[in-house]
Amino acid sequence: MAGDDRNSNDRKVFIIDTNVFIHKYDAILSFRDSEIVVPLWVLEELDKLKTYSDERGRNARHAIRFLDSITKHGDPTSGSKMENGSILRVALHYDDDIEIGLDRSRPDNKIILTALTIQNRDGRMVFFVSKDINARVKASALGLKAVDYEKQKVNFAELYSGYRGANIGSDSYQLFSQEEFLNWKDTLNPNEFVVLEDKEHDEPLLGRYNGRDGGLDLVDELPGAISGIHPLNMEQRMALELLLDDTVKLVTLVGKAGTGKTLLAIAAGLKKVFDDSAYGRMLISRPIVPLGKDIGYLPGAKEEKLSHWMQPLFDNLEFILSVHKRPNLKSVDAIISSNMVEIEAITYIRGRSLPNQFIIIDEAQNLSPHEIKTIVSRAGEGTKVVLTGDPYQIDSPYLDASSNGLTYLVEAFKGQRIYGQVLLEHTERSPLAELAAELL
Repeated sequence: MAGDDRNSNDRKVFIIDTNVFIHKYDAILSFRDSEIVVPLWVLEELDKLKTYSDERGRNARHAIRFLDSITKHGDPTSGSKMENGSILRVALHYDDDIEIGLDRSRPDNKIILTALTIQNRDGRMVFFVSKDINARVKASALGLKAVDYEKQKVNFAELYSGYRGANIGSDSYQLFSQEEFLNWKDTLNPNEFVVLEDKEHDEPLLGRYNGRDGGLDLVDELPGAISGIHPLNMEQRMALELLLDDTVKLVTLVGKAGTGKTLLAIAAGLKKVFDDSAYGRMLISRPIVPLGKDIGYLPGAKEEKLSHWMQPLFDNLEFILSVHKRPNLKSVDAIISSNMVEIEAITYIRGRSLPNQFIIIDEAQNLSPHEIKTIVSRAGEGTKVVLTGDPYQIDSPYLDASSNGLTYLVEAFKGQRIYGQVLLEHTERSPLAELAAELL
C-alpha cells in the first residue's frame, strides 16, 4: 500500500458501512493504525443521500468531502495514509464465486460480500462496522466479526440520574430544615439532588448540591403552580427547580412516556417568557424522523407538513391553557400569533443564532450525538436549552438507548456547573399509561 510503513498483515481490517458515516462523518478517525476499507457501494449510497436536505444529507456531503481530502493524496484503491496511522482504501470488487444466497442487487449485501471477500482472500480477521443491526446479524452469520460503532456510546444502565437518596439523623434533619444549608461529606456533581430521609419524619427533605461550598441547599416548596402545573412527585419538583433557575443553562429531562417531561418544560418556559420576562421567546422543536426523504419533499406549506409531527406539543400547550388562563392568550393560535412562542422543526433551526430564548427540544433521543452538538451550539447569549426524551422509544434505525445524542450529552455534561439532569421514573399520566409503559 502506498506510504505504508508496516506489514499490511499486522493491521486490523475495518470495513465501514454507509450508516457509520451518516452517524458521524469522520468516524474513521477513531480507527488508529488499521486498514480501513470503504466499499464502492458505500460511496454510491453516500452519493444518493447527498441530495437530501436533512441531517443524513448533510453528513453524506461532509463524509464525501472528508474522504476526498484523504484519497486525493494517494491511490484510493491501493491505499492512502491517514494522519492517525491508518490506511484508507476503496474496494471496487467482491468475489462473484461466493456461494451465498444474498440478493446481490442490494448495496448492503454487496458491502457485506466485499468484507467476506477480503477475509477469505487475505486470511485476516475482518471487522464489519455498521449501525444496522440486521446487517451485523447477516455479517456474523457469514463468519465476519460484526461490531457497532461505539465511539460515542454510553452505558445506559448506569446513566447519571441527577439525584440520589440518603438517610440522615434527626439532628441533621432539623438543622437542614432551619438553616437551609447542610455540609455534605461526599463530592457530588453541581446541581445534583439528594433526597434526605429521617426515620422520625414522614416527609423527606430535598437538597441540591451547589458545587461551591461543598454542601446542600434546601429546595423549598414552590410558592404556587407553574403556569397552572403542580409537581406531582419529587422528580418533577427537581425538574422544575432546574427549569426555573436561569443560572442552569442546559437541562436534560430523561424518562418514559407519561412522566411529565414535556409538560413541565413548556409550563416553565411559559412562566419564564410571559410572567418573568426572563427570555424574549420560547422556541419548541422536535426532530422529524421520516421513513424516506425529509419534510421538504412532502406536499403543502411548511405549517401543513409540521402539523402532525408537532401535534404532541400543541396538546401540551392546550392542556396548560385549560388549567391556566392568560389575558388575551386564550388559545394556542393566540400564543403562536404573539411571536413569543415559536414551534419549529429542528431542520429549520440549523444555522440560526438563537440569543435570549428558552429552547425546548422534545424527543431528543432521536438525535445523534453530532446533531445534539449542532443544536446546543446554536444557543446564543442568555439562552437556556432544555432537552427531553425517552431513550427506550427511538425511531431512528441506527440509534439505541446507549448511542443516541441525549444520553451521550448527559454523560458528557455531567459535572458542569451550568448543567442539570433529572431521570423521571414515575408515570403520572394515568394508571393505564403507567402499566402500558411497564408492560408493553
